[in-house]
Amino acid sequence: MDERPIGIFDSGLGGLTVMREMMSRLPFENMVYFGDTARIPYGTRSPEIVTKYSMQCVRFLLTQNVKLVVIACNTASSASLEPLRASFDIPIVGVVRPGAAMAVAASVNKRIGIIGTDATIKSKAYNSAITALDDNTHVFEAACPLFVPLVEQGWCDNEIAYLTAVEYLYKLKHEFVDTLVLGCTHYPLLSSVISRVMGKDVTLVNPAIGAALRVESMLVENGVTNFSRKEPSYRFFASDFGQRFRQIGSICLGRDIPDIERVDIEGC
Repeated sequence: MDERPIGIFDSGLGGLTVMREMMSRLPFENMVYFGDTARIPYGTRSPEIVTKYSMQCVRFLLTQNVKLVVIACNTASSASLEPLRASFDIPIVGVVRPGAAMAVAASVNKRIGIIGTDATIKSKAYNSAITALDDNTHVFEAACPLFVPLVEQGWCDNEIAYLTAVEYLYKLKHEFVDTLVLGCTHYPLLSSVISRVMGKDVTLVNPAIGAALRVESMLVENGVTNFSRKEPSYRFFASDFGQRFRQIGSICLGRDIPDIERVDIEGC
């Protein structure tokens, strides 16, 4: 039995949607979350800067004695997964490959859409992961940069969110995709308007679910599952936080967030 926590990091608070799925799937695992809110967004930055920031995030999580790290950020998963694995002797899970596997399994007509930040779409990470699993699949992508600030404003299901989704998703809708990957941790909170635009016949894939399943299997593979039935410990850290931190974070996590500790991530 290994009671050490699982470490999770994201560029901001959207990664709490990944933690939410992990808490549901792994109800007895202790967890530590770090949101790099002082340097959000990662999605507009170069791969080199994203990797630099991700290295610092992992180094911080290692100070918390974590047993496994989850990159709960599609941009960081796209740019930094392999450099992080090469640099640290700890299991590291991204969200892209589990999400790609879910999409391939869900698609019937082999026409899959991907939405994400500019950096995630430019990286072609999902495209590569999906075609590696099934090279007969056609992948269509669209960057949706305004979705993140909509969620951060709490505008997840209003007319502004709907009209923004109509604009972003027009092309994908007319490519007749039957599966759409929500390639940013914020996007599941917009599922209602996205589904409204795309139609009920399009399956929305939340990579956070696949990541939680992958973490569960990796805990078993590495012999570090926590078999204790004690109440789990959840700790939350951020590089900066303001008045709306708890409000936005609680929306992402689906429950109230307790105390938050500030971290000087530049020093890591």
